[in-house]
Amino acid sequence: MIKSILLNLLDIAILSYICYRMLMLIKGTRAVQILLGFVVLGIITMAAMYLKLNTTYWVLKNFWAAGVIIMVVVFHPDIRSTLAQIGSGKLTHLFMREGILAVKELVAAVFECSAKKIGMLIVIEREMGLKDIMEEGVVINGEVSHELLSSIFFPHSPLHDGAVIINGSKILAASCVLPSTDNPSVSKFTGMRHRAAIGVTEKSDAFAIVVSEETGKVSIAYNGKIESGITKAVLEKILIDIWKRPDNILFRKGNNVKDEI
Repeated sequence: MIKSILLNLLDIAILSYICYRMLMLIKGTRAVQILLGFVVLGIITMAAMYLKLNTTYWVLKNFWAAGVIIMVVVFHPDIRSTLAQIGSGKLTHLFMREGILAVKELVAAVFECSAKKIGMLIVIEREMGLKDIMEEGVVINGEVSHELLSSIFFPHSPLHDGAVIINGSKILAASCVLPSTDNPSVSKFTGMRHRAAIGVTEKSDAFAIVVSEETGKVSIAYNGKIESGITKAVLEKILIDIWKRPDNILFRKGNNVKDEI
């Protein structure tokens, strides 16, 4: 009896986690509206069956017969992305050495550009997907390296104006346009890169790194706030923590990352 209850609880927990991960991956994308469309059609189908609207029910019943194929066709990019993220999940992150190498390459690029006063805006994707932002940029899908990052943000590069999106050891996209903050408490003298870094972390759980073009100072943004004067050691520690634990408690609302390290 107890074994049966435990197995049922495990079954529910696994299904709940899968549904949660799927919803988090498509949150903020066009897939949400498509999914809502399927939900509405499902409700109409049930209503037609209950009210005995035979013609409507017959049409919708035939639609649902091919529903699985339709959903696979519509959602195939998201399904592929989900499977890829499952393969690069938290457990594999803990044991993959390239994660630490990617962090070191990223930090090297940031402080190389800092020394040369080359502006940078880098966004680290965490639990929430940033597909909609990446769709407006240029797909890179390359390994993180300080040479690639430095060349992207070189002042005469066609990609240097936007943000770079990184997930794990991959540079997913460049020249991405981020939402700027509307927070009235942010000084009007705050630069566009810094405002964009705040904006994207207000609307997602992403972590952003900014290098000022004027001063060369390195800043980090998370939970809609920004901190300047970040050192190489602090940035490396934060990025390694993000790599190992994407849901790190340090990045929850109200916490100050530098004070916690």
